[in-house]
Amino acid sequence: MSEAARIQLLTPRLANQIAAGEVVERPASVAKELLENSLDAGAARIDVEVEQGGIKLLRVRDDGGGIDPDDLPLALARHATSKIRELEDLERVLSLGFRGEALASISSVARLTLTSRRRGTPQAWQVEAEGRDMQPRVQPAAHPDGTTVEVRDLFFNTPARRKFLRAEKTEFDHLQEVIKRLALTHFEVGFHLRHNGKGVLSLHPAADETSRARRVASVCGPAFLEQALPIDIERGGLRLWGWVGLPTFSRSQADLQYFYVNGRMVRDKLVAHAVRQAYRDVLYNGRHPAFVLFLEIDPTVVDVNVHPTKHEVRFRDSRMVHDFLYGTLHRALADVRPEDQLAAPASLRSEAQVGGLAAGEFAGQNEMSLAEHVPAAAPAEAPRWQPPPGGQSVGGGGGYRPPQAPGGQPQAELQGAYREFFAPLPAGGAQALPQGQGDVPPLGYALAQLKGVYILAENAHGLVLVDMHAAHERITYERLKSAMASEGLRGQPLLVPESIALSQREADCAEEHAEWFARLGFELQRLGPETLAIRQIPALLKQAEASQLVRDVLSDLLEYGSSDRIQAHLNELLATMACHGAVRANRRLTVPEMNSLLRDMEQTERSGQCNHGRPTWTQLGMDDLDKLFLRGR
Repeated sequence: MSEAARIQLLTPRLANQIAAGEVVERPASVAKELLENSLDAGAARIDVEVEQGGIKLLRVRDDGGGIDPDDLPLALARHATSKIRELEDLERVLSLGFRGEALASISSVARLTLTSRRRGTPQAWQVEAEGRDMQPRVQPAAHPDGTTVEVRDLFFNTPARRKFLRAEKTEFDHLQEVIKRLALTHFEVGFHLRHNGKGVLSLHPAADETSRARRVASVCGPAFLEQALPIDIERGGLRLWGWVGLPTFSRSQADLQYFYVNGRMVRDKLVAHAVRQAYRDVLYNGRHPAFVLFLEIDPTVVDVNVHPTKHEVRFRDSRMVHDFLYGTLHRALADVRPEDQLAAPASLRSEAQVGGLAAGEFAGQNEMSLAEHVPAAAPAEAPRWQPPPGGQSVGGGGGYRPPQAPGGQPQAELQGAYREFFAPLPAGGAQALPQGQGDVPPLGYALAQLKGVYILAENAHGLVLVDMHAAHERITYERLKSAMASEGLRGQPLLVPESIALSQREADCAEEHAEWFARLGFELQRLGPETLAIRQIPALLKQAEASQLVRDVLSDLLEYGSSDRIQAHLNELLATMACHGAVRANRRLTVPEMNSLLRDMEQTERSGQCNHGRPTWTQLGMDDLDKLFLRGR
């Protein structure tokens, strides 16, 4: 900096243009600010008209409360707002906008016209402003009750910013996405969108649950709603409701994920981590879940004034929020049974009212015993399915071998602990359930086996196809997790303790959670301010890279207040064991054995997906079969 340079105040125009760099990125940013203002004004209908993706024209009209004529010039001033008065209001923000920067920033980089008529007044008034002249001009105008904001020629006076805009279609897609996000949380408001004179979107107010679900279907697609689980769970001052997609409805990108905190759309890494953990055991590698979820929380314990665009929030007790989200979604996905997937689409189902464990009433995740989510015991009369005798396949694939440790040596203690899961069927096999007595089970009764791979069954809806290896793999996996939970983890001392260098903060965290590490089979000893010694690790993870695992776990604990990396490593090993223990393809099963497998699937958590997230069964209804054979045409 030159010695001659002196400190001086920025001009209002330059200050607004700097602020616009934070608030106004593209036409979609303008639309977001204007729509939020309309919603805060109590609008019941909002019309959006766009030309050239919003670059040439963006007009937002609402039927809200309107603006007093004397306040119109002030509406375009920086840091002017009707939504907060004092610090206490900022600590309990209930409106979408509150900074008072949006209109001033927009008018500094575009030609803005604001026309408004307050309810009950005889005359509407209009104010105009544009980037070169920040002095607003007020004049009478004709307008119904409500407000219209017209933004023309975005970035007309900042050509460098205009060069960064994308193609018209890209900008319009971003703008349309903003409207969809707001439409998903403001069901009581109608949204109508036109682009270049053509109607694109028309969403009418949704007053009841069915119409709300239909709006979700119109925004996210009917396929999402058909494979979504409605939830509504409240505990400890937190309420989570909305729709979560079944694992079979996953996406290649995270483009169908809508999460709202007190009606505000947010993208929060804590929320993303909790959701990812909940889906970890049922989602195919590299796939992303789909959901529309609403979290309601006391406004005083969440800070929305973190980011200029208000896309991020900060929770006072992030650990509690994380555990609530994870526990709620984890149980909701675990409790899905075949009868739930065969029920009517979510638009016609009532929200799942869940209590107990399903409502997230469990110990915090830092108190992670592996018994945290033990599946309920099956009814006594339900036959337990076991692999066929010897586990040999017709194709000569060989029999079942005991689980191997990562190093290749059989683990005798595991063979003993889990022998029941790989034991042969008792003589005579399981008994087939008699048909014609009582209701037909959700997965019906076995008819035949196809190519030694698939089971064909008949239920009340039509034909069921089951991948027998994938289904038995999930059943075995869940039972292994239950056995692990009941027996606990055995630690194995290291012959030579491993020393690792950490930051003092990480070492303090390890010392604070020493008891938790011990319950999971680890023994950590602090040797110095920034040094730890690993003296014992879980026996099942003796081939794992202990130092890196401890580092990753401590990183999670510091970031999210919890970690599931140890359990994830254990589950990977159990999944491998379950895969080896599951019945092989080309093994011919008897009808009683097939029926027994179907009954176990109906009672096992997450039985709709194998350990790798692939579906284990599918339904072909009579309508589907009729279409295949062109019946009724």
